[in-house]
This record gives sequence, C-alpha cells and structure tokens, in this order.
Amino acid sequence: MKRPLLYSLLVIVMMIWGFNIIAIKVIVSTLPTITITALRVFMAFLALLPILYYKKMFRVLSKKEMAYVLGIALTGVLGHQVFMSVGLNYTSATNGGVILGTVPIATSIAAILFLGDKLTISRVLGLLFGFSGVTFVMLSNASLTIGFSIGDLYMCIVVVLQALSFVLIKRLSESVEVIYITGIAQLIGFGMLLSLSFVIEPNGISLLKYGSTTVWLLFLGSGLIATGLGHLLYNYAIQQLGASKSALFLNLSPFFAILGSALFLGEHIFAGQWIGFGLIVIGVIFGAGMLEQINIRSLLMIFTKR
Repeated sequence: MKRPLLYSLLVIVMMIWGFNIIAIKVIVSTLPTITITALRVFMAFLALLPILYYKKMFRVLSKKEMAYVLGIALTGVLGHQVFMSVGLNYTSATNGGVILGTVPIATSIAAILFLGDKLTISRVLGLLFGFSGVTFVMLSNASLTIGFSIGDLYMCIVVVLQALSFVLIKRLSESVEVIYITGIAQLIGFGMLLSLSFVIEPNGISLLKYGSTTVWLLFLGSGLIATGLGHLLYNYAIQQLGASKSALFLNLSPFFAILGSALFLGEHIFAGQWIGFGLIVIGVIFGAGMLEQINIRSLLMIFTKR
C-alpha cells in the first residue's frame, strides 16, 4: 500500500477511535462493563473471521509466537479494554481521550527499552512535555482546584498497556501476518474477558436486556468498525511504518474525542484540558524524534539564499 493512502487511512482510523471513546462511554454507562466489553471484542473477531477463512491464514503457531500472541492479548485486549471501559465510568470522555494522546510518547519509550531505539534529548523533552500535559488534563475542573480521578489513573494504565502491545505486535509481525495476529489476539482476549466477567459480573448476561436500540447500534459500530477494522488497519500500519511512526497518528484521536464529547455528550471543555492537549502534541513531536529528522543545515541554506 502506498504511503499517502496508508496515512489517509490512519487519519480515518483516528477519527473512528476518537468517536469510539464517546460510544464506549455511553455503552459502559448503560450495560455491565466487562460483559459488554467481552462481547464487543468478540464482534471485532467476527469482523475479521471471513478474511482469515478466505485467505486460509489459520495455522499452528510456534511456542515463541504463541507467547507473543498471549502477551498481545493480555496487554492490548484484556488489560487495554478493561481499564479503558472501567476508567470511562469514572472520568469524562474528554479526559480519557486526551490522556490516550500520550500513547505515542509511551510507545517511543517502549521502543527504546525493547526495540533498541536510541534515547535522545528530544525524546526526554517529549516525555517531560507529555507528562506535563497529562497533569494539566487530570487536574482540570470547573473550580480550577486540584482534583484527581481514579478514572484518569486507569486511562494512564491503558496508555502503558497499549504501548507494550504495539511493541509486541511489531516483533511478531516479522514472522506472522498482522491480520492473523489481530484476529487470534482478539479471540484469546475475548475468552479472558468473558471469564473475568463471570467472576466480576455473574449476572452480566441477564442485564444485557436493558440496553436500548441506540446503545446496541453503538455496540455494533464500536465492535465491528472501531475495534475490528480499526485495529486491523492500525496493526498493518505498525508492520509497514514501525511502532513509533504509526503512533504519531494517535495524537489525532484526542482531538476527535474532545470534539465528540462536546457535540454528543455536552461535556464542558476546560482551559486546562486544551493546555494539556497542546503540551501532549508538543511532547509527541519531540518524543517521536520529528525535529531530529529536519535537516538544519538545509534549512539554514534556504533562509540564507532568501
């Protein structure tokens, strides 16, 4: 796939994921959190199943490959979905979306630790700006006083788990097709989530009857489009572009989450949240090494000629 088309698809995925924060907020506020999350992940797997079957991708994985898949299921499916769904019960969709904007920074750090990327001054600055941005978001409220939400902490855990899963996907994609990784991880993650729901929400299945038509439509869209198709396209981008470069696009997701929160949920956006979002954007620019890729000498020559 050509780069411009891949970049365009990533922007669309970010828009879908940003609005998906709103959808999940509505869904988990109405239905049993873990139970509906398990079913949403299963819907994502069903969306990929025809492709896996048509391309005859099913095969026995080696022990090492299976270990990677289990790691992806634990971090990118079970941990990611549980902490995000539960976290959105205790924080606003705006806060959740903006905090998720630090995923590129976390991915950059994970790439340094596990993929051998170099630690530079630029990335250290990225970490500092990103941390400052999250702090602004987490302490923003109408009274301008310090207020900390446990939901914000859960969303920070989501960021760490997602970054780890991206690193594992990059490693495994060297020997296994991305679509197969995505599908199998979602299937295993569904089993983990369903087992957890039986323990935490023993009556979860029976409570699903209270969902409205709107909630179930959001559920279908979230499962099939955002979780299924969205993760497939993003994981493919990781394989083609690398974990750090693909993670840059995740910075667009908070913008759409903020926009959707205001439009569909009527959430008020505080100045501190915008400041935090801006700091996170700066952090991503530094953390992903974008400034390091600029040829300073060439720029000086251009300005000198002018």
